[in-house]
Amino acid sequence: MIKVQGLSKIFGEHIAVDDISFEVKEGLIYGFLGPNGAGKSTTMNIITGYTSPTTGTVEVNGFLMGKDTLKAKKSIGYLPEIPPLYPDMNVREYLVFAAKLKGVPKNEREEEIERVMKATDITDMSKRLIKHLSKGYKQRVGIAQAILGNPKVVILDEPTVGLDPEQIIEVRSLIKSLKGDHTVILSSHILSEISATCDEVLVIANGRMVACDTTENLIKNHKSVKIIKINVKGQQDKIEEVLNKIDVVDEVKFIENKGESCVFEVSSEASKDVREDISFALSDARLLILEMSEETSSLEDIYLTLVKEADEEYEAEMNALASEDEEEDKSLEESEKDSKEESENDSKED
Repeated sequence: MIKVQGLSKIFGEHIAVDDISFEVKEGLIYGFLGPNGAGKSTTMNIITGYTSPTTGTVEVNGFLMGKDTLKAKKSIGYLPEIPPLYPDMNVREYLVFAAKLKGVPKNEREEEIERVMKATDITDMSKRLIKHLSKGYKQRVGIAQAILGNPKVVILDEPTVGLDPEQIIEVRSLIKSLKGDHTVILSSHILSEISATCDEVLVIANGRMVACDTTENLIKNHKSVKIIKINVKGQQDKIEEVLNKIDVVDEVKFIENKGESCVFEVSSEASKDVREDISFALSDARLLILEMSEETSSLEDIYLTLVKEADEEYEAEMNALASEDEEEDKSLEESEKDSKEESENDSKED
């Protein structure tokens, strides 16, 4: 449905997007994640045709942006972070206006407006002024505008920002209902929202794509840390000594003393199951486990790890470039110094 190949965008000396490639499949919901300044908004602006890339291509619904731009744009419904609403219009008037802008045929407008109002559950608000609507209903009107004309792709930028918990649940449910009829790209900083709503996750950092996969696969395939929390009856120093001797345990952290027992967190690689090793070691030392629980990496843990790794890689590259520039400057200085000395020697000979 969307094919992005070798996409880059350079502003002066700043590389906002650096050679990104990915493919979005039809009928799924994609979460687009990235820290501020990562190039996420620039990438979305290029996909919607608002900004042209420096290099690379974007294909939407079989139409190449920049060549079949109008057809590509007609395949996209877009809701920016701040919905483009007119507060002094009522809901129906606004949707009529948006339908005209989108080129919905006159004889189809009424039916299409009824369809999107029903889909977003705003039919009862059709005669109400937009400025009198709650934030949640304004977002619904914005989404109704985005799906006017039944575009194949719907792009939503931070659609739940500023909503209360109940409104977030309602808008999240509405976004899920778009699946199948539309391919949805959802930009959000709320990781729980991405995890609960999206089929696949795109992660961008420092202008580069660092992950594109399902949440389950990211958790399964990414090397991360597993935490085992245990409550053991006995003295802190004795328990700690036993746990530190277990080969598969990477780190032991004391949490609290509960009088007759102590609570510890034991870290290991996510791919290793260390529960048996812990049980046998404590049993051999005649220490009773009162409670044991396991925590695997969440999407938030993996997101933070991916971004950290990308930052470290980017910093290393920048340092390497700086070192190269320093060497070049040093070489140039030495060359100029040699030339100056040769010139002075020639003058003395003359």
